[in-house]
Amino acid sequence: MKQQLRLTAILVCLNLALFGCAQGTQGNQGTRGLSPSLPVSPSPQGGEGTGTLEIRANGEDFVREGFVSKDGWQISFDRVDAHISSVSAYQTDPPYDAEAGGEIKAKQTVSLPGATTVDLALGDEKAPPVVVGEVKAPPGTYNAIAWKLAKATTGENAGSALMLQGKATKDGKTLDFQIKIEEELAFSCGEFVGDDRKGILTPGGKADLELTFHFDHLFGDGSYPPNDDINLGAIGFEPLAALASGDKVEVDLATLKQKLSAADYQKIEEILPSLGHVGEGHCHAG
Repeated sequence: MKQQLRLTAILVCLNLALFGCAQGTQGNQGTRGLSPSLPVSPSPQGGEGTGTLEIRANGEDFVREGFVSKDGWQISFDRVDAHISSVSAYQTDPPYDAEAGGEIKAKQTVSLPGATTVDLALGDEKAPPVVVGEVKAPPGTYNAIAWKLAKATTGENAGSALMLQGKATKDGKTLDFQIKIEEELAFSCGEFVGDDRKGILTPGGKADLELTFHFDHLFGDGSYPPNDDINLGAIGFEPLAALASGDKVEVDLATLKQKLSAADYQKIEEILPSLGHVGEGHCHAG
């Protein structure tokens, strides 16, 4: 009896050992040579690790809802066309310092091909920022972005990088306006500054980055005191209204340089490089 029990125990042990080997072989399929305590890094060239990075442009509520300029003109926009090109998003460590400027040094870069014109005035106050485009990208935190306001080469805005069209009203007088900006500007920006963090792309996920335009820098903001910084640096609308022909203001930079006072035109030259932001984060313009 004892010999039979010992034989049974040996057979049971042999079966358990064989079963354990089979399980171990199955569990290591596809990870041979890798430590089981280390994650498998996703390939940056595609596959399930690649996500989608969406680029959006935001003219903020000033553009979508309208506002009062520093000199009391009620401004509303029908269209604000920005011609955007050369968009690149970066993963940088250390973070890019837009105040210091210089080249963005990145460990990962993705670029949005081509150029496009977007209307920043689309939608109401609830509308999301306008989509510029999207690109497949490796996961990670994209904490810097660069883009250009470039001259459109075709269409009604050909030769202009930015076109603002709308109405301005004050003391019962309404002027239609169209302002074309020919100057090309390149913006290099750090991480988005706002209520939410942006650019954090998970494997197979989707994230967005925002190009923000601060048009209150140009016209000022009547809801702030006259001696506020935003109003001291702004031109307002009154100097533009003085250039009206009948009930229309149609100007470009060349016209403004010719007809505005030297001081007012200098303000415009100083304002344009400050239009580009990432939320409330500043950009370096060149």
